[in-house]
Order: sequence, then C-alpha cells, then structure tokens
Amino acid sequence: MNSSYTNVLTTAKEALSRQDFPISTLFMVATPIGNLADITLRALYTLSLCDFLACEDTRESKNLLQNYGIDKPSQAWIAVHQHNEADQCPYILSLLADGKRVAFLCDAGTPGVSDPGAWLARSVSSAGYRVVPVPGVSSLTTLISVCGLTSQNGFNFLGFLPSKGAERTNYLSSVAVQPRASVILEAPHRIEALANSLSALGSRKVTLGRELTKQFEEIVTVDASQISSWLNADTNRTRGEFVIVIHPVDEKIEDETEKYTSILTTLLEELSVKTAVKLAQQLTGASKNVLYALALNLTKDD
Repeated sequence: MNSSYTNVLTTAKEALSRQDFPISTLFMVATPIGNLADITLRALYTLSLCDFLACEDTRESKNLLQNYGIDKPSQAWIAVHQHNEADQCPYILSLLADGKRVAFLCDAGTPGVSDPGAWLARSVSSAGYRVVPVPGVSSLTTLISVCGLTSQNGFNFLGFLPSKGAERTNYLSSVAVQPRASVILEAPHRIEALANSLSALGSRKVTLGRELTKQFEEIVTVDASQISSWLNADTNRTRGEFVIVIHPVDEKIEDETEKYTSILTTLLEELSVKTAVKLAQQLTGASKNVLYALALNLTKDD
C-alpha cells in the first residue's frame, strides 16, 4: 500500500467503523469519471477490503487503484465486460458461495448505467446474495445538476443512441416530440453527426457537457440549431466524451406542437404520412422534420 494514502484509508476505516461489510456480497462501486479526487471514502475502503475485483477493464482499474495506493494480488482481478458478463456470473457466484466479498467497477462512473454490471447484479440477486451499491459520481447527474432544468416533469435517460441509422432516427424522432427533457451520451467520433440531427429542433435549448470533471471540462447551453457552430468554433470541442441534455419544450412550442398534432391527426385519416406532412408544412410553416416526427408517433400510436 502506498504510504501517502495511509491517512486517507485510516480515515475511511474510522468513518465506516460502525457499518457492516458482509461476506458473500457483491459491491457495485462507482468510480471517478475523470477527476481522481471524486472517489469516496467508502469506495476506497470497500475496494481495499474486497477479496476480488471484477472490472470492465482490469488494466484501467489497476491503474486507478494504484493512484490511491491500493494493491491487490494478480488472482484478485476478474475481467467482466459486456462480451463476457453472462459467462462470468457462475464464477462470481461460486466466490460468493465461498464467503468472499466481490467488488464490481466499470472504467468510470456508476456500474449498470450505460455500462456493464446490470446482468451481474441481477444474477447475484436472483441467486439470493446481497448486492450493495457504493454510490459516487455519475456523468448523468453531474450535468443535470448544473443545466438548470426547472420543469417538474423529470427527464428521460436514453444513454448511447443506437448506431444503426433507422433505430437512431426513430430515437431522435421520439426526442423531437418529447415534452420532457432527454439525456443522451455520445462518443466524440459521432458528436458532429448528432449535432446535425438535433439541428432540426431549432430553438430548443440543449446543454452539452464535454470532458466533465476533467481539466478541459466545458459546459454550454445553446439552441439546438447552434450546436454544430459551437463545435466548429474550436477543433478541440469534438474530443472527449459528451453528455447532452435536450431541454423540454417551452410552453409556446408545446402549444404549437398540440396545434400541429391536431392538424396531422385530421390529415392522416385520409392521406399518407408523406403527403400529410407536406400539406401540414404548407399550412403551418413548421419544420418538416418536426412534423414528420409527430406524424410517425401518431401512426405508431395507432
């Protein structure tokens, strides 16, 4: 153990002295999303206490723990990722049956939130063993806390959108007519394509969080139509992981949406989606993409 962290781990142990860390338990441990200082005392103590560490990427997790001065023997590490999670469940269940404590941690953030861990947690719980959350930082709540959502309707968390064109288009179409806020995660190599797709939302507000908690963190709220311009203003802005909050429609836009929906409902009784959208656009002057999304949702509901 790194001696420079002795005081921190001693403090963690003292703070948690009255808490129970039962054997035969899976601990789902949240880890920093960029800033190493965001680790919790409870997470440090749990990681130092557990007999085995199941990790999305053992190399990343070894580096993480070394930063905190926590060393584990080679046999304590288990690779559990999206491609082998189901296959590794029997082995982890055998460890729990043997009275071991197992921690699961993904590369960054909270397990099971757009990361592996959900299948493992379900399997362990179904087998009758405890699954204990060790909460911490999350990119989702990090951006929600600063984007100024005042609506009482909550938000929808969509995670990473599908990579396939048709599925991706359907998801974005549902966002266009969604009165609640929506939260999306996006990789740097797809952020420009997403910006182009979201531009159809026009003046609807969008908050982008780039490289959250890291040295080059950026958080900005712009109109959906301005996202591409903001990205292109600095080549560095297309680097790093993104969290995007699409704000709910304001009352004016919501009133207009209700009007468009009423018009489209009438037109769709007699016309195809394509023709109904064309006529609705001529009548209202609204965005074709918005009208098309509304029309698709109306026909889907039917």
